Amino acid sequence: MSGKALRDLNMLPGLERKNENSSKGSLTKPCVENSNENSEEWKRKNSSSLVSTPNNGDETIKPEVEIANTEVEYIESENLNDLDDVDMSLKTLLDGLDSKDWVLVCEALNNVRRLSIFHKEAMLNMLENVIPLIVKSLKNPRSAVCKTAIMTSADIFSAYSDHIIDSLDPLLVQLLLKSSQDKRFVCEAAERALIAMTTWISPITLLPKLQPYLKNKNPRIRAKASMCFCRSVPRLGVEGVKAYGIDKLIQIAAAQLSDQLPESREAARTLLLELQNVYEKSHEHAPNTVSEQQEMGSWEHFCQSKLSPLSAQAVLRVTNIAREDLVLGS
Repeated sequence: MSGKALRDLNMLPGLERKNENSSKGSLTKPCVENSNENSEEWKRKNSSSLVSTPNNGDETIKPEVEIANTEVEYIESENLNDLDDVDMSLKTLLDGLDSKDWVLVCEALNNVRRLSIFHKEAMLNMLENVIPLIVKSLKNPRSAVCKTAIMTSADIFSAYSDHIIDSLDPLLVQLLLKSSQDKRFVCEAAERALIAMTTWISPITLLPKLQPYLKNKNPRIRAKASMCFCRSVPRLGVEGVKAYGIDKLIQIAAAQLSDQLPESREAARTLLLELQNVYEKSHEHAPNTVSEQQEMGSWEHFCQSKLSPLSAQAVLRVTNIAREDLVLGS
């Protein structure tokens, strides 16, 4: 992983605590950026700022005043319409994504979504250039751009699945960061994008990408990565878990049991129950005529043979309690 990506990952959450407008928590309502209740009066009072006049003798003036009352609507994927001119959209796409006008960037991001949904083959060869610009928008401090980029990421996962695995790392870094921060409506959108990622990208390629983040020094990053890891493992199936290495997976889950945040610990417990189920299914048809062989093939013996005594004890406590609760509830 590059040094820049590591610096992004290790940012402390909560750095973007500027006040949002009334649509901060809305996932379906339009988001209004830079609106002013009395925009005409504001324009009149500030019109002088658009005139280049010296400032304390300095002739370098930056009259960059945003006075437009602009609305950006967050459109759910199922409500997006097809493009009128696909060829023109493809030609102007990269310039739009790299524009200095944030409204144009949002429009271009929504066009990426439309192309992913309606014309994914047409954009396939451009993905290596499109994804870095989506990552750039994910880093944008303006919430409208950031959230639209997050929604774009979800549609990219759905459309291209394993085709983007080589470009996944920078997207994954930013989505883990955004899902760990305090802006609720951005955080929720990022969590949905991570769910789309674990739904559409095959676990055999995704799990190695997630594994390094389980040891990140930011506990909230670890928690989100643990939840993604936990969602991905069951998609391997019994044979897939055995092929990936159930001993490796149980060691990962055991390490997360003692993590700082409850989300990590809960994901670890869920994963351990899944692994226990897989292990017992794979041994249920084994010969059981000799009691010693049964004991050697038991879940308890497996945990004790693969983990330290303390870790094995913690894992067995979790799985035994869950089994007892299941028996009592049946």
